[in-house]
Amino acid sequence: MSQTQKYKTPDRNNSFKTSIGGQALIEGVMMRGVDKASMAVRRANGEIEVETWGVQSTVNRKWYQKVPIIRGVFNFISSMVLGYKCLMKSAEKLELDDGEEEEPPSKFEQKILDLFGDNLMRVVTIVGVVLGVVIAIGLFMYLPALIAKGINALTIRFWALDLGWFRALIEGIVKIALFVGYLALVACMKDVRRTFEYHGAEHKSIACYEGGEELTVENVKQYIRFHPRCGTSFLIIVLILSILVFSVVTWDNLLIRMALKIVLLPVVVGAAYELIKIAGRHDNLFTRIISAPGMALQRLTTREPDDEQIEVGIAALKAVLPDNKGEDQW
Repeated sequence: MSQTQKYKTPDRNNSFKTSIGGQALIEGVMMRGVDKASMAVRRANGEIEVETWGVQSTVNRKWYQKVPIIRGVFNFISSMVLGYKCLMKSAEKLELDDGEEEEPPSKFEQKILDLFGDNLMRVVTIVGVVLGVVIAIGLFMYLPALIAKGINALTIRFWALDLGWFRALIEGIVKIALFVGYLALVACMKDVRRTFEYHGAEHKSIACYEGGEELTVENVKQYIRFHPRCGTSFLIIVLILSILVFSVVTWDNLLIRMALKIVLLPVVVGAAYELIKIAGRHDNLFTRIISAPGMALQRLTTREPDDEQIEVGIAALKAVLPDNKGEDQW
């Protein structure tokens, strides 16, 4: 396809809107459908390995998974857990494909192995998640608040001007700048770029399916790689909503402010989830406005995939298509 040729987008007034969503993996794609999920991974021998397993049906969800706002929190956690497990599993497959002989463990490593045994990977995962949460809170909650409070202190000292509500706006801008900067930096890494290409394959496959065309490489290639229900769009909406919600939280003590923000975070996540669902179902001025920041940011988090990556995306999607046509319709 020529660089100047425009990509297709599904006709959102007439096309089929699916609830199927996915995630890019290491050399693969995960998809979650109505009652099953799959992961397709390109192995070193060139073959696509597809695994499929059952998940809780969207029809049989508990009450708290159906109530607006509340459902967003639980569905977000569920998606994070599933996505993390699949990501780790794809990494394990890549290590197996490398075929390199492992070096014998050091004395310290052997002690760790003896201490935790078969639970070592679980312990490492828990420690990694805890460290990730701590770093995220420090980088995206405490640091922006500290910078905003520092700027306010300077304006008071030199101009006797209290920024008031604008402190929350400054904090939000700093938070978004850190997030975008982080994405721009990691996008420069070769391995991350390949993952972003699989992210593009995931989006384009779903767009082709929603467009009502047969899932072939040539058809999928014609579709745009940006999608309004992307996790990137969800995160940027969370950041924007946090500016409004956290503006009412006290600035008297940064630790108290952080604690209150953590308490209010489920409200922000739940509201962002509802906005993403609306953007995925409808196409009007409002949904275009709320989708615009995320769609723009997807220029960083998605890349145009090659044919082999598109084949992986198609394989993952086909594995979760419902037996009865239309069951996945929103």
